[in-house]
Amino acid sequence: MTLPLNRLQDFPHPEDVARFNMIEQQIRPWNVDDSVVLSTLARVKREHFVPEAYKSLAFTDVEIPLVAEHELLSRPDAYMVSPKIEARTLNDLKVQAHERVLEIGAGSGYMAALLGALGKEVVSLEIAPDLAKLAQANLSRASVRNVSVVQANGATDIPTGGFDVIVLSGSVVEVPPALLAALNEGGRLMACVGQEPVMRMTLIKKVQGKFQVTTPWDFNLPRLQGFPEPSAFEF
Repeated sequence: MTLPLNRLQDFPHPEDVARFNMIEQQIRPWNVDDSVVLSTLARVKREHFVPEAYKSLAFTDVEIPLVAEHELLSRPDAYMVSPKIEARTLNDLKVQAHERVLEIGAGSGYMAALLGALGKEVVSLEIAPDLAKLAQANLSRASVRNVSVVQANGATDIPTGGFDVIVLSGSVVEVPPALLAALNEGGRLMACVGQEPVMRMTLIKKVQGKFQVTTPWDFNLPRLQGFPEPSAFEF
């Protein structure tokens, strides 16, 4: 929802002012102009998916840890990405109300909640047991009913039935063929693909049985667990 600046004083809670500023000052400048996406960001309460220790950072342009600080080195993907990344991804995917969505990497459950608000059904795969429980608990408290969180490896344990939208909430060296095979006709997949220092947000569309690939923007994300890495050796 887009509101004129003179409506700020009408917001009943400080969180609503912070959410408005997040959308107007962080997200819109990142080429996010889909009114449905913007209204969804205004409606789904991001602060409900942020760990208590980091509530004050819920609307800031930073990555938010989901595990204790001493665990982050070994679990670099255990965090919430900044709001602009979530928003730009949704803006590019154009999720429709009738569509079935697969998310790889549930994290806190916030992205799944946004996808659930836009689509018909969401399956979110999370390889880490503690994060799977966290996401499910957050979604339950937020009364999100059309999202199911499954503890599974998103590289190999792909549900049957086909999906209209697939989102990888982290980076991979390449998109596995099994995920491409799970795309329905007309479906879209968004993933951060590549290796440091250069990764590209990659949008893949299935059109008449063929895959159309574009790289609309660059951004580096931590690796998703369970996906293969290239060999460090050359022969």
